[in-house]
Amino acid sequence: MATLIEYIPLILFFAVYKLVDIYWATGILVVASAIQIAYAYFKEGSVPKRHYIFFAIALVLGTMTILFRDEHFIQWKATFIYAILALSLLVSRFIFKKNLVEKALTGLLKSVSEKQGESGNADIEVPNKIWEQLNAFWVVLFAVIAALNIYVAYNFSLDFWVNFKVFGLIGITFVAIIFTIARIYPYFPDEE
Repeated sequence: MATLIEYIPLILFFAVYKLVDIYWATGILVVASAIQIAYAYFKEGSVPKRHYIFFAIALVLGTMTILFRDEHFIQWKATFIYAILALSLLVSRFIFKKNLVEKALTGLLKSVSEKQGESGNADIEVPNKIWEQLNAFWVVLFAVIAALNIYVAYNFSLDFWVNFKVFGLIGITFVAIIFTIARIYPYFPDEE
């Protein structure tokens, strides 16, 4: 359910774009992102930083899109987000000496194990080399997606870009997640 809530602003953006136009869709994206923050605050008591970042980018670029009647501003949103993600992974790895991919995946595995009542099975021993490769993979992937988004935005129709943003970027991310899971799967503990 939480995953679906993450995508509600994007789903609404797509639906309103198809029914009305890019400007209404942009406005809905900004409003839905604000509602998403409020929902997280009232449900969880705190809001993940990523929601604030995504909302700030949507608010600034969305406002510019609507005020200047120029869809190119909102088309830059995905590029900013993916570039920030790539830079975050790089900075945390080389300046703060933390591998955020490792931290996120081990935290996710522990959370899943706890929900299933398997307290000790969350600890997997993945070699550091694999974590480093996965971190580099995600840095490159995010950078490529950032560049690809702008390429599609400026070289294809608005309709094509919207479809690419909704289905293409989600598809690319899904394949990358499958690759990541396959890469660490050999290190999962054997089921008893």
